[in-house]
Amino acid sequence: MDTRVAVVTGAGSGIGRATARALLEAGWAVALAGRREAPLRETAAGDDVLVVPTDVTDPGSVDALFTAVKARFGRLDLLFNNAGVAALSAPPEELEHEQWRRVVDTNLTGSFLCAQGAYRLMMAQDPQGGRIINNGSVSAQAPRPNSVAYTATKHAITGLTKSLALDGRRHNIACGQIDIGNAATEMTERMSTGTLQADGRTAVEPTMDVADVARTVLHMASLPLAANIPFVTVMASAMPLLGRG
Repeated sequence: MDTRVAVVTGAGSGIGRATARALLEAGWAVALAGRREAPLRETAAGDDVLVVPTDVTDPGSVDALFTAVKARFGRLDLLFNNAGVAALSAPPEELEHEQWRRVVDTNLTGSFLCAQGAYRLMMAQDPQGGRIINNGSVSAQAPRPNSVAYTATKHAITGLTKSLALDGRRHNIACGQIDIGNAATEMTERMSTGTLQADGRTAVEPTMDVADVARTVLHMASLPLAANIPFVTVMASAMPLLGRG
């Protein structure tokens, strides 16, 4: 096929925006999904893309996204399952139920609903198959202090990735996960002023260019479906993830 088709969720800012633009520059047709239309239009920056305001926690909204993709492009080759939120930093005993639910509904249920919509489209199209890449975050490997909801959902994404990779085999659907550490986006601005460490200190952490994340996703997406990168970590080289404390 001359043009491959991608859906990027959380495409209105940060990692989603950078990845969507990298895909467009590489010649992909891209559908941009996110809660608010105006930031999605900013990501599009005049390119001929499909903009679909989407609430990933709402099954009807997710169904409408993939219906629109099928109507516009006729098929889907890639889902970058990127939409996510974090709760306010709080110890487990202080985390409010509504904060827990918001994080779980967006990061886990939303990722499943989008994967399900992509899976259904990919298995029914001709030629069959496609690729799903989940944004796991390095919180899928190790927690930060006071991040119980976010960390729990990101660990769960690892299970989602493994199950989709296994069940997708019979339909030529590959699934992988990118665990990202300290990409310079709006979400990591606090790193420049200091963030709580496991040993109780507050320390400034290094960040990396978000373009490095986008290039990694593009590499994963460029592989033939006979090959898969099930897990990859891309992180700021000097961040404390690999150390103690």
